[in-house]
Amino acid sequence: MKKNQLFSLLFMLLFNVFNAQTTTFLSEKTNQPLPKVSVFGKDGTIVAHSDIDGKIERNTLTPSQEKFQLVYENLSLGTFSYADLDKDVVKLNDRVKDIEAVVIKNNKPAKYVLIKGNFNAYVTLNGSLNCYVDGIATYVFDNKSKKLKSTNVEQYRIFRLEKVSNEDKQTSSFDYNTFLNLPLLKDVGNIAEYKSRRATIKELKGNTKDEIEISGSALQEKELALFGYRFFDIRGLINHSYDKDSKKTLRDFLESNEIMYMSLKHKSEPNYNKIIAYRNFYPTELDFSDKNDVEKVKFDKNISQYKTNYWQDASFPNMQTIFSSFFKEDLKEKENKK
Repeated sequence: MKKNQLFSLLFMLLFNVFNAQTTTFLSEKTNQPLPKVSVFGKDGTIVAHSDIDGKIERNTLTPSQEKFQLVYENLSLGTFSYADLDKDVVKLNDRVKDIEAVVIKNNKPAKYVLIKGNFNAYVTLNGSLNCYVDGIATYVFDNKSKKLKSTNVEQYRIFRLEKVSNEDKQTSSFDYNTFLNLPLLKDVGNIAEYKSRRATIKELKGNTKDEIEISGSALQEKELALFGYRFFDIRGLINHSYDKDSKKTLRDFLESNEIMYMSLKHKSEPNYNKIIAYRNFYPTELDFSDKNDVEKVKFDKNISQYKTNYWQDASFPNMQTIFSSFFKEDLKEKENKK
């Protein structure tokens, strides 16, 4: 009897410890979970990113970091101490800005749906920024099938860190600009397509929008060896946002965020390096047209190409200012060739 009671007590202790391993971010105003909150350490590393339930793993927060900066919707929510975040629930003042309305330019039936908007993308290496891009792009969809026809970058600027290299056997210092891409948005107009695949789907109904999270993974138990490199723990996370209680069509589309995780090393390296690519798109205009020839430039990741200072618009998702506050002069913009 005493043995059974002892095992029951141990089980309860382990259960409580397990359930205490997460911190949940909630809106101070709505009391609902806050997905996509990035937690920056004092050295500029992104130590955590909340999921659709507003949760982060508590063990990603270390007392040695002392101060953490929380970023939500591309804006800083302020600086928090370790004690502030070492809790089961943390309530945040999230409504820093209102959701920008998507302008519908033409409502007549047409062959194509054109969605123009702002984007940013960045890659971290072991938590620290590796490279960054932002700009303006237009996605073209077939209006009948809702399938993506093309992705067209109109203007953009590229930022790279000075202290990177591309030595073949040193993945810990690579420049990972190859991962600087826009979200795919392949099935954003037909969310039901994801249900036929081997993916995990969760939905969060908020006060102002509905969010759909799609996740999948590969190489969780065994690494892949290829050309002397080792790949492991590949995961993908997609979050699409739509108007509240909508049918989740292209007309209802509000925002897309993708995160790709991968662990990589050369066979000569002792430890894996963690690469995370963040890709975000925020629609501003929706147009129906029988033509799909939109303005675009070649997306060359070694240069910037822009005609206007688009990032100065108050609604633009300018994460470059957040990163520059940490990396100062080390974060250099590539020359504008436009």
